[in-house]
Amino acid sequence: MIICSFCSSHNREGELFCQECGNPLQDSPSVATRTLVQTGGVSTTPKPFWGTTRFRADATVMLRIATGTSQLIIENKDRIVVGRLDRQTGVFPDIDLGPFNAVEKGVSRVHACFLRTEDALNLVDMNSVNGTYLNGQRLIPQQPRVVQDGDEIRFGKLVARIYFK
Repeated sequence: MIICSFCSSHNREGELFCQECGNPLQDSPSVATRTLVQTGGVSTTPKPFWGTTRFRADATVMLRIATGTSQLIIENKDRIVVGRLDRQTGVFPDIDLGPFNAVEKGVSRVHACFLRTEDALNLVDMNSVNGTYLNGQRLIPQQPRVVQDGDEIRFGKLVARIYFK
């Protein structure tokens, strides 16, 4: 068993990412993590870092759809809903994937959401029918997973990459 250094969960041998929190289980320059802990009587808060790319609260986040050159800039808000617009039911997600064949690719009206904090960007599956995948691993609904620069995200069968600038 491999024990995750981030959440202490037990994972099977050969796994690259923790099944519980999604953090990398093997050290490599592109996915290396380290934790900085505040001291001096203040509560300890882990702050994630990934290689040379650190997520900042003021970072510009872009979602690049794999089937073309389309690039969506994710607003600098605490919560961004991803899905497909449906005027009949009154669903208006912050990021509408409708123009990218979302219906045919199995994107739900309210598929997932990004949660932005000072130190990290998290992705949460919102009980979508066809699932949300981060680097090939299906997310457990309603459980946030940390997103890193360059990660592949699949909303159903619609593939995208996320980048921080």
